[in-house]
Amino acid sequence: MSKIYLNAGSALENLLFDGMFIAAGGFGLCGIPELLIDAIREAGTKELTIASNNCGVDDFGLGLLLKTKQIKKMISSYVGENAEFMRQYLTGELELEFNPQGTLAERMRAGGAGIAGFYTKTGVGTIVAEGKEHKTFDGHTYLLETAIVADLSIVKAWKADSSGNLVFRKTARNFNPPAATCGRICVAEVEEIVPVGSLDPDHVHLPGIYVHRLIQGVHEKRIEQRTTRAAA
Repeated sequence: MSKIYLNAGSALENLLFDGMFIAAGGFGLCGIPELLIDAIREAGTKELTIASNNCGVDDFGLGLLLKTKQIKKMISSYVGENAEFMRQYLTGELELEFNPQGTLAERMRAGGAGIAGFYTKTGVGTIVAEGKEHKTFDGHTYLLETAIVADLSIVKAWKADSSGNLVFRKTARNFNPPAATCGRICVAEVEEIVPVGSLDPDHVHLPGIYVHRLIQGVHEKRIEQRTTRAAA
């Protein structure tokens, strides 16, 4: 059965439901599954819990789902670039579970690897540690962090073959692979799909066994923070 779908809407058909848990790849505006996010917005799916490093910006990426009030809770490590994210959190409209970036990535990776949880020093003595089990190893205190297993993973890659083997470019490789593995179903959007055998196996970052559905699309290249200087 082909994994390739015509567009984001058809790739998400029969997968979306209110109250679902979604893991989304990307970092800032790099490597975000923008077409799939837009399709979720169009579908109107609400009461979403989303695990992602951040929540896009006000008019792009996951920020679009904030704008339409489709997100109930974010599990994130960074808020800073999205004014609506901050506003909804401070007014109590949005639940927020803060995770250090490495912890969030490892929670996703653990979910994909079938590991129920792990201990880490990160967050000990901070608000992150509240309500979590503490354990001492070799005289040092660690926190128990549980794995993330999502109903759906949405990720963005640079290139795929028709079996779903994925290649990511640069920064897009940080959260996308673990996000892809921790979903019960993974849908990936890519810039190019090539025939099986075209990719060097040593260059594949995520095996196709993790990818259930695949689309090719045209993506907008945005710069999150543009810094310029006057001409000399």
